[in-house]
Amino acid sequence: MRLLLTTDAVGGVWQYSIDLAATLAEQGVDTLLVQLGPRPSDAQRAEAQAIDRVTLVETGLPLDWLSDGPGPVRAAGVEIGRLARLHGADLVQCNMPTLAATAAPGVPVLAVTHGCVSTWWQHARPGVPLDSGFTWHRALTEEGLRAADRVIAPSAEYAKVVHRQYGLPTVPSVVHNGRTPLVTPRREPVQDCVLTVGRLWDPVKGADLLDRVAGELSVPFHAAGATTGPHGETARLHHLHLLGQLDSAALARRLAARPVFVSAACFEPFGLAVLEAATAGCALVLADIPVFRELWDGVALFVPPRDPAGYYGAIERLIGDLALRCRLGDAAAAQAGRYTPARMADAMLSLYRQRLAERAPAGKVAA
Repeated sequence: MRLLLTTDAVGGVWQYSIDLAATLAEQGVDTLLVQLGPRPSDAQRAEAQAIDRVTLVETGLPLDWLSDGPGPVRAAGVEIGRLARLHGADLVQCNMPTLAATAAPGVPVLAVTHGCVSTWWQHARPGVPLDSGFTWHRALTEEGLRAADRVIAPSAEYAKVVHRQYGLPTVPSVVHNGRTPLVTPRREPVQDCVLTVGRLWDPVKGADLLDRVAGELSVPFHAAGATTGPHGETARLHHLHLLGQLDSAALARRLAARPVFVSAACFEPFGLAVLEAATAGCALVLADIPVFRELWDGVALFVPPRDPAGYYGAIERLIGDLALRCRLGDAAAAQAGRYTPARMADAMLSLYRQRLAERAPAGKVAA
């Protein structure tokens, strides 16, 4: 089987794609990893090139959320279709559903929705109509979702959100994300500190709220991630200890200390950073939102999303109770075993084979 898989080097889609392609390679799938948006770092490029059966193609094609209008994105979709035909792909997986609107590669197209401007806007600016400058993005996303042979979401709760937002005829299929562990959990926490990871400039991540919490805590509160967004958004943070963008090795060193891990996100389609922390055995303090309840109910402390006193109380409780912290960290690590690259790849491979079988001519069996 030969898969064309789109990716970008900006956010979590890169790590998702790397883990998926590497695990699929173990099952004999050749992946053409087509990268859009800003160029990958040397470390990212080396990471992709080290995987057998994976060919990285850097295109310079635009990302939809960094574009000012639909024209360049439609052209990017056409180019994806051309690349699929040129390289003899058996099927295409678009991790940016807008590409599916114009790809038309002549083979099955699966669209995985990791998030979109419209569903983000609902949570970032509740009650405020979508800015007119983004209506094209909503329209093109809906066109791509409807054009795809199958739509996949990384959580059941986000699948419901996408189904409602775009009025799709069926609810997207659910394939939970998986993540290769960065560190092996230790028996005990070794450092009394707190960590959050994500786009700190993004209002749905709640960095401003956590900054207020950090000013009251008895222990250091570290924050990894960008404070400036692609359109000039800037988070002004005064109490969090800012670490900047961390590569996998640097993040692994932080997680090895098993800090209390906090996510105050009021919107999250999945949350790879939470999974990375859980896999490392960190005790979790999470916003009480449907996606986090779906994934981590019973193994985390939950706080109303916009309640700084609630986060302060939950964090201090864990810092002051080592046994509870260890118990929750171990429980989170066990729960993380549900969300592995192997399970993710098996589920996606099953969907690939279904689509190929449905497209196969009579009397032939799909790969």
